Amino acid sequence: MQYKWIALSVTTVGTLMAGIDTRIVIVGLPTVARALGADVESIVWVSQSYLLASTVGLLLIGRITDIVGRVRIYNLGFAVFTVGSALASVSYSASHLICSRIVQGLGAAMLLTNSAAILTDAAPAKQLGTILGINQIAFRVGSVAGLTLSGVIIGLYGWRALFYLNIPIGIFGTLWAHFRLKEIAVKDEQKNIDWIGFVTFSCGLTLVLLAITLLSYGVAEALPGLSMLAVGVLLLLGFIRVEIRSSAPLLDLQLFRIREFAAGNIAQLLNALAWLGMMLLVSFYMQIVLDFTPMQTGVGLLPLEFAFVVAGPLSGMLSDKYGPRLFATLGLCISSAAFFWLSGMTLSTAYSEMVVPLVLLGTGSGMFVSPNISSIMHAVPANRRGVASAFRTTMFNVGGTASAGLAILLITTAMPHAVFSNLLRSANPAALGQLPELEFVNGFKVAAFVLAWINTLAIVPSLLRGHVVKNADEITRSS
Repeated sequence: MQYKWIALSVTTVGTLMAGIDTRIVIVGLPTVARALGADVESIVWVSQSYLLASTVGLLLIGRITDIVGRVRIYNLGFAVFTVGSALASVSYSASHLICSRIVQGLGAAMLLTNSAAILTDAAPAKQLGTILGINQIAFRVGSVAGLTLSGVIIGLYGWRALFYLNIPIGIFGTLWAHFRLKEIAVKDEQKNIDWIGFVTFSCGLTLVLLAITLLSYGVAEALPGLSMLAVGVLLLLGFIRVEIRSSAPLLDLQLFRIREFAAGNIAQLLNALAWLGMMLLVSFYMQIVLDFTPMQTGVGLLPLEFAFVVAGPLSGMLSDKYGPRLFATLGLCISSAAFFWLSGMTLSTAYSEMVVPLVLLGTGSGMFVSPNISSIMHAVPANRRGVASAFRTTMFNVGGTASAGLAILLITTAMPHAVFSNLLRSANPAALGQLPELEFVNGFKVAAFVLAWINTLAIVPSLLRGHVVKNADEITRSS
């Protein structure tokens, strides 16, 4: 068996598991809120903490990976993720669950940073789009399937079972990766690590994301929220300055001179910023307005999942032959059409009217993912693939982490934060009356419309990435 297929099978297990846990608690957030007595801020951070932890460490992990090799860090990631899952399954409070999710997120960062880099090392150029497509579709399939799985699992076994699921898979994955993967990476001879860059990036990003959460609380928290946002932005600007001057930067800013790398990452950031927020909105809509149970909500999202699974691999194979720009951009166009469609939902919208836009959203997202990743990873030098993969994943996670907070912030423009919190925690939202539901729908429409425009903006950098022509193992870029 050729090593590329061994690498694909091992890394796909890791990315699938990490993808599932990116979304698996979203549908169950109201259930977890009631079980742990948590308010809307705490319960949203059960999801956010995982994404934040899997984001802030990515560049450092990517740098370490380029120095010591991919496989060792990947194997460690499986073990850390499994421990985090075990801790989450026995959580007794929202804060305990958030801390456990942070451990999970760190393990996921090690898995996600290295999976694409391991495959890029192992696969020939003419097959890389297909192989990366399968692997990254596994992540997105996992993230989408997590929405359905969570509803079914909660309905049958309770919310703690969401995390029991990972323990046997994690143990198997840790052992399999240890015995099957081998190190073939080109290591970076420069051994220094930019710790100042890591601190400024991590602290800046954390403050920005916390500020978005604070701003959703209302006018009372506006001043501390804006202050935190300003400090976070200054730290991120400081990070860029540190990287420019560093002899061993955490992020090699020279990579941004490569058009495919820069444009692909910007498109991915904008798409992620819109996508997770919309998934959160749709999940809340089904449970608050349609009065779906978590299981019904999970099943209700199946049309999106099926469309994604079909479109993803097909788009990856076609992009290997014709280049990634056409399919990535077309996928974003289809997704935007679905976003705008969903932004028109009202208090009387039935589930049957949501099926077509959900299918379009799954199709567009599936078409975008693998061509975009292939374009990014093909464009960078071999000894920078670790940090390039880390930055790519960082952009996805930054968008996803900010997206949930942004969605909540936009919803609260149309309804008081306290009312939304009570609506989310209520075992019977309909008993609170139609006014809170009407206010939620108004907030939903505002949030969905803004997210639709954010996704539409991603079309611009996707078009500007240039046309990539593949000829066996040689890639020539031209605009």
